[in-house]
Amino acid sequence: MQIVPLLKRLLLFSTLFLSACSMGGVQKDFAALADRDLGQHQSWSQLDGGQQVTILGDLIHSAELEALVNEALAANPGLQQTLLTLRIRQAQYRQAGGDRLPEIDAGYAVGREKENDTKYKSSISISWEIDLWQKLSDNIQAAAKDVAEQQAFYQSAQDTLSAEVMKSWLGLTTAHQNITIEGRRLANLEKNEAFILQRYSSGLGTLEDLDSARSATASSKATLEGYREAIAQQERVLQTLLGRTVRTTITIPEEYSTVLIPLVELPALTLRRRPDLKAAYLAIEAASLHSDVAYKDLLPSINLQVALEDVATSAGAGLLTDPVWSLLAQLTAPLFHGGRLRAAAEIAELQTAQSYQVYRETLIEAVREIEDAIGLEGALTKQIRHIETALTMAQNNLQHYQHSYRSGLADILDLLTVQRQTYDLEVQLNNLIYERLANRINLGLALGLGVKQ
Repeated sequence: MQIVPLLKRLLLFSTLFLSACSMGGVQKDFAALADRDLGQHQSWSQLDGGQQVTILGDLIHSAELEALVNEALAANPGLQQTLLTLRIRQAQYRQAGGDRLPEIDAGYAVGREKENDTKYKSSISISWEIDLWQKLSDNIQAAAKDVAEQQAFYQSAQDTLSAEVMKSWLGLTTAHQNITIEGRRLANLEKNEAFILQRYSSGLGTLEDLDSARSATASSKATLEGYREAIAQQERVLQTLLGRTVRTTITIPEEYSTVLIPLVELPALTLRRRPDLKAAYLAIEAASLHSDVAYKDLLPSINLQVALEDVATSAGAGLLTDPVWSLLAQLTAPLFHGGRLRAAAEIAELQTAQSYQVYRETLIEAVREIEDAIGLEGALTKQIRHIETALTMAQNNLQHYQHSYRSGLADILDLLTVQRQTYDLEVQLNNLIYERLANRINLGLALGLGVKQ
């Protein structure tokens, strides 16, 4: 029997195909809707001093920080899990590609019936599904989109991890600076306490003044202990990001490194650069292809099968020396499956619509992150300028009160109040500087800057 007559006979059942086609769904082009939503954003507010950078590492030039980032990218367990998920998607893509190829199976059996000779049977069968409606092709393309989506997730995880390491590294400097400031406050308070004790011993001061000085000193010591624990916790956070199971010493930079302001480009460039948006868009395309496959499961399918079989009374003669071949062409069409296939198609279509809403949510969040980071850069710059002015005035006022107290013209409580305000402003300024530097890293991440691939 030839294959052409078989196919002609199968075409007699074309009515099954026509009736199945009438059941197909018409989907919205959610990818086009996503492109439309992305194009609605025209411009951002600009920042003074923005510089063109291509990766996050360009924001801070530090060999030590670069080494820490590379260590985290190589050893962080969370990132490694994301990488393994990517490897699984790649294997699934190869698995899907195998569905388009013929399947070849070989068999060999030995059997004996009562009062009969031993029979040796060997066989080879080749089966192949004709991709008549491009269903297998769609499934392979969907698997490829799944791989690309997971690749974007992996890139996003790399970028986020790098930003966290950079901010944690800057946070160590902030904690170190706070300890330095509190140490100077404590040293000053101890000098006050010694001076008051000397005056009290000479009969010039009061016990209340001494109690007030000792109370301020004890409070400063408590704050200093809190800062020391804060820097220890910050170190543990960084060690965790680096994926270290054994804690090792991390060199703490005493001064802040320069952090550049990334150039804010047009939304069409910045948003398309973000890996999370890439992943969300690819998810729409993958879901749409999966939906097409689900609807094509309602259509007839054609399978071809060729079989070679040989039966003999000896082992050597049974190795396909004189095989009998057969050819089977089969058309199958789903008629009744209890609504399972139709429900699966509807579910796939709804999942495509759901992936579009996920994209919209990701896009809205991306725009908010960029606008927040741009606005915060300007606000923090103004706050720092105001605090610097306030600190200068407070330092001048502190010198005046220190002189007045030693001259007997000011009360100890007034002096302690001015001292507390001065050092509190120093701590506030230090924290604001960190917030601005960390925000520049957040801005770079929001603009789609990442690690070097």
